[in-house]
Amino acid sequence: MVFFKRKVQFNDDLGFASNPVTKNQRMINPDGSANIERTGLPWFKFDDTYTRLVTMSWPRFFLVILVAYLLVNTFFAILYNLIGIENLVGANGVTLRDQFFDAFFFSAQTISTVGYGHISPQGFITSVLAAFESMLGLLAFALATGLLYGRFSRPTSKVSFSKKMVIAPYKNGHGLMCRLVNLRRNQLIEVEVQMVMSYNEMVDDKQVRRFYPLQLERDKISILSLNWTLVHPITEESPLFEKSLIELQLAEVEVFVMLKAFDDTFAQTIHTRTSYQDEEIEMDARFEKMYYHNEAGKTVMDYSKLDEITKTV
Repeated sequence: MVFFKRKVQFNDDLGFASNPVTKNQRMINPDGSANIERTGLPWFKFDDTYTRLVTMSWPRFFLVILVAYLLVNTFFAILYNLIGIENLVGANGVTLRDQFFDAFFFSAQTISTVGYGHISPQGFITSVLAAFESMLGLLAFALATGLLYGRFSRPTSKVSFSKKMVIAPYKNGHGLMCRLVNLRRNQLIEVEVQMVMSYNEMVDDKQVRRFYPLQLERDKISILSLNWTLVHPITEESPLFEKSLIELQLAEVEVFVMLKAFDDTFAQTIHTRTSYQDEEIEMDARFEKMYYHNEAGKTVMDYSKLDEITKTV
């Protein structure tokens, strides 16, 4: 059964091939990541360590740094105790626990090159171990500094999309709309957007996934200062013309929105994307206006209204 007219051949499948979607699963998550479960990869890849450390969340990053710091100091504390706690002058611990913590805090002072002087090494082996640890500490802190710089300097997007799309009155008909806004105070220039609809279709008694570009009223703006409502006019040429929500659900429709812009803060091009499923499309609704003019005549943006919609009927 063919649900949509396909007057335009669109060969780009966005990298998801033509496999049909089952059980109404997303192809792209709302945060822009691919909804793919990857198996067969090793749990740890050394050559992928930098990518994982730079892209993981901040809480997880600091947790990794803290755990690594504790493990390294614990390792050296054990070595100092194996060599002999008597080789650490000033370590007055009597019990094994106290001796361990004396060595642990000496290790923390050595690896950070602080060296308060309360405890100092004596003997050749202990001094060599302390010298090696101080060198390792310099390299480790240089690496941590590089990772922090990499995380701060990596261009990221803070463009937020509305949680739902709406089909609202537009000119003499209707239009499929979603809204986006830049949550940062910087400027995004040369902003370009592409909207693509994906759906399942029966071809030769076989279900395949189709991709159809949705023509936008405007797909490029010079500067994103306020919010931007993307509009796909639902004309007779549109694949959504006279389609009901039930038909969209049967075809397991998903609409991708992909944005590219130049960030004047990072002086680099940024990319972001999101997707909407059929249940996230609201019929006969429109977005509430996000900005207004105050008493002084200045434009005021209310970001809390990004997802506010009202019914038109």
